[in-house]
Amino acid sequence: MCQAAIYPGTFDPVTYGHIDLIKRAQEIFSEVTVAVAHNPYKKPLFNVKERMAMLEKATAQLQGVKVCDFDGLVVDFARKNKAKVLIRGLRMISDFEYEFQMALTNRKLAPDIETIFLMPQESYSYLSATLLKEAASLGADLSSFVPGFVEKALKAKLLNR
Repeated sequence: MCQAAIYPGTFDPVTYGHIDLIKRAQEIFSEVTVAVAHNPYKKPLFNVKERMAMLEKATAQLQGVKVCDFDGLVVDFARKNKAKVLIRGLRMISDFEYEFQMALTNRKLAPDIETIFLMPQESYSYLSATLLKEAASLGADLSSFVPGFVEKALKAKLLNR
């Protein structure tokens, strides 16, 4: 097994696609830190503590996975945690341009940290948290996209506004 890796993201909310990538990363790295970004520019539905709690519950059975939060540059967080690898997920070709730009920017900021792209299982490749939030707000059954406790939290937030 290789060293530690960071899987950063907003995770608003965690989906089966995220969990699939965490499991894939866990097969490659001895330790995977799922790093929840504060990122107020994305205007998340769930606050950082809520997102972390959902991720902790979703990954509780996985060895070598921990959940943390961070504010600021992910490369600074990686250095602080002695990780040399960032994990990024690619669902569709439409993700590639943004992820490629971010990876190259991170490489320029921190040449000692590498970005590795992982693809989720095909059945999760179209999932996006934005789409799931919209579907949840309309009362859709999300059981094949997110764990039950995430669906319940989503609907509680969106349907009780």
